[in-house]
Amino acid sequence: MRGIFFEEDDAQAVVAQLLRDGWEASVQRERLAGEDDDEDHPWAVLTDAPDIVFEVLVDQYDGWLDAEEQAPAAAPLDLPTAPKRIKRTER
Repeated sequence: MRGIFFEEDDAQAVVAQLLRDGWEASVQRERLAGEDDDEDHPWAVLTDAPDIVFEVLVDQYDGWLDAEEQAPAAAPLDLPTAPKRIKRTER
């Protein structure tokens, strides 16, 4: 689970709270598409805390959740077993 914050102090406070509560947490700079200025990049907090615990902290510090969605497993393709003949060969 990942929370995004615009203020470094807010991100650090969330990480400190999660660590005090016994969860793993880290903070890193998040580069969003279209952001050129390094000072404008938000802060991402990564944690293994339960969703509800993290959601309360994110709401408290005016951040937002960025849930890592897993793509559904695609069904295997039905592939041909031999090359397909497109043209007739005349003899």
